[in-house]
Amino acid sequence: MQPLDLVRDHTVYACVMGSRAFGLATDTSDTDRRGVFLAPTPLFWHFDKPPTHVTGPAPEQFSWELERFCELALRANPNVLECLHSPLVEHADDTGRELLALRGAFLSRRVYDSFTRYAVSQRKKLEADLHRYGAPRWKHAMHLLRLLTTARDLLRTGVLTVEVGDERASLLAVKRGEVPWPEVEARMARLAAETERAAPGTPLPPEPDRRRVADFLFRARRASALRADAVGPGADGAGPVQSGAHHEVVQGVVSAGHSGQR
Repeated sequence: MQPLDLVRDHTVYACVMGSRAFGLATDTSDTDRRGVFLAPTPLFWHFDKPPTHVTGPAPEQFSWELERFCELALRANPNVLECLHSPLVEHADDTGRELLALRGAFLSRRVYDSFTRYAVSQRKKLEADLHRYGAPRWKHAMHLLRLLTTARDLLRTGVLTVEVGDERASLLAVKRGEVPWPEVEARMARLAAETERAAPGTPLPPEPDRRRVADFLFRARRASALRADAVGPGADGAGPVQSGAHHEVVQGVVSAGHSGQR
């Protein structure tokens, strides 16, 4: 099975991200699409495993395999967490809807470290551009301000909000280079300080609910294995096996395991 076939035939969740999801789109904005696919379980029974992510087939499209997506979300990866909270959902099957229902299980106080690390890395890139070219990349400066605001509000409320709302006009002014760099720098410092102050009293739990996520992933893998068994030999790229042997293997795997077992 080719990687793009996994995206085309096995996507469980797809959304639009980037400026369109943030409420910062203009006439020239791209449409960034992100998705999650569930690789058929029999593909994992070979030496060559399915990919953890796939680029395409459309321009600006990127998808993660479900397990990799969950791993990153449990680590509070900012891009993955925001993907789960996009207001522009294009597709969600039963598995995708259950993934969306688990959004709260991924949120924890880990977001402070993950969002802060990401913000620091983006700030270093801005400063490098400033020294090299005499000005930062204003679009990147805008998105760093947006990220810092998101992190602060998430820690304050326990709710991840992707859309910028009333901040749209001021952020787009930064993107157009209409705000002096010292003022942008001061806003970044203020937001970083507010984020730090919000962290100790955040309503977020200390750790994500890993057990809930593991149970969800186990059930998704088991359901995929049973679907492949129902189809018969060679289903989902499992290879030319006899249906009786295939049935015996599948039933052994899904009945002997427990939540989170591999």
